[in-house]
Amino acid sequence: MKKTEIIYGYNPVLEAIKDGKEIEKLFLLSNMQQYRANEIKHFAGEFKIPFQYVPKEKLNRFTRQNHQGVVAIISPISYVEIETFLPSIFESGKIPFLLVLDKITDVRNLGSIARSAECAGVDTIIIPSRGSAMINADAVKTSAGALNKIPVSRNSNLKETILFLKNSGLQIVGASEKSEIYHYNIDFKEPLAIIMGSEDKGISEEYLKLCDKTVNIPMAGSVQSLNVSVATGIILFEVVKQRIHNG
Repeated sequence: MKKTEIIYGYNPVLEAIKDGKEIEKLFLLSNMQQYRANEIKHFAGEFKIPFQYVPKEKLNRFTRQNHQGVVAIISPISYVEIETFLPSIFESGKIPFLLVLDKITDVRNLGSIARSAECAGVDTIIIPSRGSAMINADAVKTSAGALNKIPVSRNSNLKETILFLKNSGLQIVGASEKSEIYHYNIDFKEPLAIIMGSEDKGISEEYLKLCDKTVNIPMAGSVQSLNVSVATGIILFEVVKQRIHNG
């Protein structure tokens, strides 16, 4: 990892957080002094920055300098607040088209999805603070630069975010292999948020319960599942087709 992509040391990281520097993730030494850990965690919570306790060996892989038990990964993008960004979509006269990603863990899948989403005209991608792939240089490269163009919202409580979208008038549609409705049999022309699940487990049950509808992609072959980035692209461009045809 390039040194320009990280900040290390207790005070430099703390000052970077206070100054509003976009930080992708914090790594804290597992046995660091409690009072120091508490101060860092306090500001991480205030600025919605995910953090993780790790052994010294992992921190040493980021830098051999005196990191003092704290390393911050700098985000290559700026995040948006969905609570303020969604109203701006309505105010612009657009029909909202959002994509929620439930713990996509592969960086290249995340990048590919972002590329498809930008091409499809998705207004913003919503990801959880924890359990998702980091948006790093590899993700941006795989997205062909799309992650520098499409707004991304990072949220600590995805359930509350989905409820906010529902209460704002968006139809919540989840992709599920168990659904009996094909993706092209749904009306996608109204305000919309599509949820795509993780590579191995799909959408978590608590989020599926919040969906207004679920959809499945019909399969003709013997392998009955698609890579999540491919599945996302198929559903996103069904939305595009319907909205262009409607227009």
